[in-house]
Amino acid sequence: MNVNDNVKAVVVKGLERRFGNFIAVNRISFEIARGEIFGFLGPNGAGKSTTIRMLCGLLTPTGGTGTVAGYDIRTEAERIKNHIGYMSQKFSLYEDLTVEENIDFYSGIYRIAPGKKKERKEWVIEMAGLKEHRQSKTAILSGGWKQRLALGCAILHEPPILFLDEPTSGVDPISRRQFWDLIYELSGRGVTIFVTTHYMDEAEYCDRIGLIYRGELTAIGTPGVLKTELMQEDVLEVMCEHSHNAMDKIEKLTGVKEVALFGRGLHVIVEDAETATGTIRDFLHEQGYQVSRVEKIVPSMEDVFVSLIEARDRADQPQHEVRQ
Repeated sequence: MNVNDNVKAVVVKGLERRFGNFIAVNRISFEIARGEIFGFLGPNGAGKSTTIRMLCGLLTPTGGTGTVAGYDIRTEAERIKNHIGYMSQKFSLYEDLTVEENIDFYSGIYRIAPGKKKERKEWVIEMAGLKEHRQSKTAILSGGWKQRLALGCAILHEPPILFLDEPTSGVDPISRRQFWDLIYELSGRGVTIFVTTHYMDEAEYCDRIGLIYRGELTAIGTPGVLKTELMQEDVLEVMCEHSHNAMDKIEKLTGVKEVALFGRGLHVIVEDAETATGTIRDFLHEQGYQVSRVEKIVPSMEDVFVSLIEARDRADQPQHEVRQ
C-alpha cells in the first residue's frame, strides 16, 4: 500500500507514557512534514527513546494519540513497521555474522523481493564503504563502519520514514560527520528523518528541533528560531587570558546569570547585553586580565537549551517548595 502523500509523516497529540507513577513522556504534541529532518534533543533520561519506541509501534502509549505514515500508533503498529526504518544506538547488528550475512538476514526480515536482494545488498555495501570487508565478521568493524552498516540494514526496504535513536552515540567525530552526510542524502531523496540526540552541535543540522526535558516538550522550532526568539537573556562571548580562572569571578557579577567555557573563551548569559558588556570588560581590566573581546553573539544551541532548562526548573521550584 502506498502512503498518502497528503498525510503528515508523523502526527502526535497529547502523547503520554507512564511506568507506574513515573511519567516518562508527558502529553507532548508535534507534527513532522514529509522529507523533514526532525531532531529530538534532550539529556539522557528525558524521554527521547520512550517517544521513539511508541512511534515505531514497539511500546503502547498510556495516553494521547498519534499516527506515523498515516497509521495509528495504537491500532496499526504492524502496518507502521512496514513503512519505517529503525536504528538504535546499539546498532541491532549480529556481531558473530559477517557484513553480508547481516544484510542477508535483514533482507529476509523485511521480505525484500528475491530479484531485488542483490541490488540492495550492493547498495548497502557501497554506501557503508565496506567493499573490502564484506566477508569480515561484524565484531571486528570500527564504530563508524558498524554505524553505516546498521543504517544500511535499517533502510534496505527503502522506507519513507526513518527513526534514528542516538545513532552517533559512541562514535568518533569524523564518523559522526560522515553519518550526517548520509542523512542529508536520504532527506534529499524525500525520506523523513526523526533523530534523537544529546549532542548540541547535531541539532544544528536539523530542519526543526524539539527540545524535551523531564518528559515535556519545552520548545519546538527551527534552529534559527530557537536561537533568536526563545531566549529571554542575551549571550556575550568573552575572550580573555586565563578564561577558566576568570569564569567564577564573572559569574558573581550583577546581571550575570551563568558562565560556561566555550572553546577558548566564555559564553556569559546576562539579563542585558548593553549593560553587562561594560561591566564585565571593566571588571576584567581591574582584575588584571588581558581582554580581547566582550561582544553580544547569537546564542548557540547549548546556550538555548541550558536557558530553557533553567527556566523550566525555576518554574517547578515554588511548587516543589510548597510540597515540602
